[in-house]
Order: sequence, then C-alpha cells, then structure tokens
Amino acid sequence: MSSTPNLATATLRQWAAELGFASLGVAGVDLSSVEGGLQAWLDAGWHGEMDYMARHGMARARPAELVPGTVSAIMVTLDYAPEESGWVDAAWRTLAQGERAYLSRYALGRDYHKVVRARLQKLAERIAAAVGPFGHRVFCDSAPVMEVELARRAGLGWRGKHTLLIHPKRGSTFFLGTLYTDLPLPADEAEPDHCGSCTRCIEACPTGAIVAPWRLDARRCISYLTIELKGAIPEPLRAPIGNRIYGCDDCQLACPWNRFAQPAALPDFAARNGLDAASLVDLFGWSADEFDARLAGSPIRRIGHERWLRNIAVALGNVGAEGCGAGAADVAGGADAIAAARAALEARADHPSELVREHVGWALAQLARRAPGGRSENGERAAGPRASG
Repeated sequence: MSSTPNLATATLRQWAAELGFASLGVAGVDLSSVEGGLQAWLDAGWHGEMDYMARHGMARARPAELVPGTVSAIMVTLDYAPEESGWVDAAWRTLAQGERAYLSRYALGRDYHKVVRARLQKLAERIAAAVGPFGHRVFCDSAPVMEVELARRAGLGWRGKHTLLIHPKRGSTFFLGTLYTDLPLPADEAEPDHCGSCTRCIEACPTGAIVAPWRLDARRCISYLTIELKGAIPEPLRAPIGNRIYGCDDCQLACPWNRFAQPAALPDFAARNGLDAASLVDLFGWSADEFDARLAGSPIRRIGHERWLRNIAVALGNVGAEGCGAGAADVAGGADAIAAARAALEARADHPSELVREHVGWALAQLARRAPGGRSENGERAAGPRASG
C-alpha cells in the first residue's frame, strides 16, 4: 500500500473537471453489507444470460480481490444528455412515432467505455505525477465492479428505484467511472435518498422489469433484451418493446430529477449517422458492411448485425400498434407506415440467419393482423380496403 499522500480531494475534483468529468468523489471499499443483496439477485436468476455476473460472484463486492491492495475507489461521472433543452420531450415524441427508431440516448455517439477509461487513465497519470507511482486500475462498465453502490457511497448521488444513480443537480444521464487505488484517501459522505414516495420510473417501465423499488429483473428489461440477449426475444415481450431497438430510457425519461440533466460536455456523445431521428425501414436496410462502417467506434456495434436486424424486425412488427406511434390502421399515414414496414420485412424474409427469419416472420404476422383488410388481434376483419402487396 502506498503511504498516505498529501492529496486533497478538492485537487482531485479540479483535475477531474479539467478532464471533462462532472463530479468526483471517494468511497471506501468495504462492501460486505451489500453482498447478501447481490447473492439474492443472482439466486433469483434475474441476471438472465449474463453468466459473467454469476461467474464473478462476490468479487464484484470485494474490490481487493479484483485488484489486490485496493483501499479506495475514486468515482467520477461524465454527462451524456443531448444538448437540446427539450430532449426529454423530443425522446417521448420519437417513442410515439412508431415508424422511427428509438435508441437509448447514451448510445447515439462514441463508445462511452473507451472515452471514460481514457480520461480516467489521464487522471491516474496526474495523480502519479503528484504522489509518485501508485497501484491502480480504471474501469467503466467493463469489469465486476459495483459502480452504482460505490458512487453512492462517494456522495455522487443516491440509488433511484430504477437502480440507477441520481444526482440532485444532474439527474441520472451520466456515465460512471471507477479508479481503484491503493491510496488511503478520505471517503466522502453518501448522498441521502430523495425519491420519497415517487414511483414514476416503476410505472413507466414498458415490460414491468422493475419488479419492486430497487429490484430489477434484467430478463424483462428492454436494455437486456436488445443488447445482452443473444437468442430470440421472448414473444410476450416483443410488443411492449415498441420501436426501441437498442436500450430503453423510459424510466429515466419519467424521472422528475432529469429536468436537471446536464448536456454532454464532450462532443464524443453527439448523435452520429442521424440515429436520433432515423426511420426503422432505413436502418433495417443496412448491410452488414454498412452496419460495421457506420457504427465504428459506437457501443451499438457490439451486438452485431444479426441482432441489429432482430431488434429492428420486432420494432417493424409493432408499427401501427396501439401505443406504438404510427396511428390506427384506418388512418392513411398509419396504413402507409405499415405497408413500408411490411415491404422492408419481406425483403429479409429469406435472410441466412434463422434468428432474423423467425423475428421477421413474427413481425409480418403482426402487420397482417393490423393492416387494412387484415385480421385484428381478436380475429375480426379490420375495416377499410385491403392494402396492396
């Protein structure tokens, strides 16, 4: 362990701010009090196919097992909210337009893992220049680290009922970064809970994944279904996904604290390739090469082209559905959107991937029920002329 450095937390905060971080705090690393909750979550199977969660086990709650010698965790936040002042309303509008694609706002720009880790490493270099070589390792959603719990203890916010960290002046639209260190730094005081009796995030979840305050069943979470899940999306959860093709922000959009969300300080997180206003049909038409080229440096690229098509197929199958934007099928605009979605899906009906074909087939069946002249969900014939094709 390094000797106690003559390094004030205020100095660390200044350096962090110069690197673009919105806030910095220090936490101790005794997380024994939360091990029971972590084990119960794993025992319930709520981690789904994220086998690494169970494989790492209690190492997540024992920092010194992951990085020997760790005695302090320096925690930072980096804002990513869009610059536009009415971005929350804009996000809801996109969700209400079923023919448009919705991607979680954090994923519209560069891969945050790399951005945060690179800047944290620069912070570590500044610390080393001041106190000499010291043991450390930087993380950003990249290892078994209880980032939210550590950030809570570092005074950077409280854990909301949706399980994300909320800051009273920044909402929850920020990334967390962690720097494990062998420097015995003084810990900050934890931020008290300010959610009170509010349950808007729980009520807003489209799939009921927030089963209770601070309890998330990842198997039902749209972020898990569209990003982590490798196989078929369970059929009962496809309709609630709506037009969300990568992640979900509903619990954050509903949170009143996000009226204080701060715009990204770095240009890295600005939307690329028009992903904040793209149509499902256009994105579904991307070839594998286009997917790789356009999403180079994006966190979205990690799911691969096959799951990209799987996700968009589900969203196309929801075009025109009640609550999914495009409007009722007897409205001309709704009929046009359904016809365009059907044409896009039919073009991929013989895709080499069985996973894609199955989701395309499901989507076409949904549109057939919804199209003018087709069958409704209860089997009755829909009103209006039959759509061509």
